[in-house]
Amino acid sequence: MLVNILLFSLGAPEIILIALVVLLIFGGKKIPELMRGLGKGVSSFKKGLKDVDDEIKNDLKDDTEK
Repeated sequence: MLVNILLFSLGAPEIILIALVVLLIFGGKKIPELMRGLGKGVSSFKKGLKDVDDEIKNDLKDDTEK
């Protein structure tokens, strides 16, 4: 609950500050690698959700055909 409140109360200055801190911690050369890994993780997660959704739909379809 607290995380949702904090997440939605972030404005542009806070996001810029977080981006600067990440830049200072990881450096400019590591950020593309981190973002690539994050992108792969998100796409993998979406694919997993789609697979589960397709499996549920197929099971429901099979149940209604019986």
